[in-house]
Amino acid sequence: MKNPKGRILIVDDDKDVCESLRMFLKYEFEEVFTLTNPNLLLQWIKKEQIDVVLLDMNYKAGIQTGNEGIYWIRKILKTDPEIVPVLITAYGDIELAIKAIKEGAFDFVVKPWDNDKLLSTLKAAYKLRETKIELKNLKEKHQQIYNDIDKKYKIIWGSSPAMQKIFEVIRKVAPTEANILIVGENGTGKELIAREIRRLSARSNEAFVHVDLGAISENLFESELFGHVKGAFTDAFEDRAGRFEIANEGTLFLDEIGNLPVYLQSKLLYSMQNKMVTRLGSNKQIPLDVRLIFATNKDLDKMISENLFRKDLMYRINTIQIEIPPLRKRKEDIGQLADYYLNHFATKYGKSHLKINEKAIEKLKTHSWPGNIRELKHSIEKAVILCDSMILSPVDFIFSQADRDFVNPEKSLRFTDLEKNAIIEALDKNDMNLSETARELGISRPTLYNKICKYGLKL
Repeated sequence: MKNPKGRILIVDDDKDVCESLRMFLKYEFEEVFTLTNPNLLLQWIKKEQIDVVLLDMNYKAGIQTGNEGIYWIRKILKTDPEIVPVLITAYGDIELAIKAIKEGAFDFVVKPWDNDKLLSTLKAAYKLRETKIELKNLKEKHQQIYNDIDKKYKIIWGSSPAMQKIFEVIRKVAPTEANILIVGENGTGKELIAREIRRLSARSNEAFVHVDLGAISENLFESELFGHVKGAFTDAFEDRAGRFEIANEGTLFLDEIGNLPVYLQSKLLYSMQNKMVTRLGSNKQIPLDVRLIFATNKDLDKMISENLFRKDLMYRINTIQIEIPPLRKRKEDIGQLADYYLNHFATKYGKSHLKINEKAIEKLKTHSWPGNIRELKHSIEKAVILCDSMILSPVDFIFSQADRDFVNPEKSLRFTDLEKNAIIEALDKNDMNLSETARELGISRPTLYNKICKYGLKL
């Protein structure tokens, strides 16, 4: 027989009732405590790890309103929201029972009680207590995950006027429910902005679901976004929630919205207008409460003129539009960004004392950064991994062939020496016959002649 679980506290001003209940329940639960004075109830809850409180509803002589029980339910749940109250009273008033359950009671038992009914009620109450604790722990874990993710996607705003203006816009719109469209080139940090909006919103403790529409094959768009029911298509072996449902009560970030096919744009518009979603293969509408953020690197106005994007959808998605400037237009932020990524990767790769000098920063500022912040991040990571000194200098950042030749002139010199020596040896071997020498070297006769002139060789 398994060891019984659950710690029950019985609160009733009748000592005989308390003792009778204790004797009946003591073999069914881990611990059974009794209390005749409800004024000591909160002390017991704080002192002992109580799972279920079996609570009488009336304590003062001649008063049978049940208000005392309601009062103590509120106090119990305020002290420990995971405790499960079960009420017991000699007066089976259905209206009082409903009122008590609305206040948070799990169930209502009438005196004289039926042992089987009472036991099953308390067992179910204890199961609910376990579920509450599991849910609480799960939420705490999720919150920790969200916090860790927020740290991973930390924004470095920089000092440029453009980014400061964006920060002010985000600060104003994040607490609202307005739909937001983020536009900008690849690598400018559109996802970071979306996550920052979610972090500053009332939905910060709820899910953030990122959907990269540019990475989904066209035949899976509808299923990915709206879900499907079993049998909706060949490989639909079971019901599956779409990203809208998964993000319910949270934030849904639809990245690369310009990739959404026209035929699905109308379904997206309908879902936004009606706050409903219908799974593929079903007629059932599922209500939704989702904050929507969109992003694109495409020219949606041009797509509208080419009938590739719906104008009415455009009106819906960009209540607020945030345009992120490319890195080449905010070069005053490069130094701060470089320092941030240097510290991050220096720590990651065990080079915590690594620094970057001013000449290297100046070189970074002269680069055009076609890949924007993403390219800068990868350039810093590569430099940290490959550097041999404790200070990153301009030679640690390679952006062109000229940079490569500058960084390793010895290598270039060795190659020319090898080529020159190979030509001299081949000429000697073939008695200065240019045709035979060219054939041995695998080059044309004119090319050989040009190289002889280049190296100043005498025939």
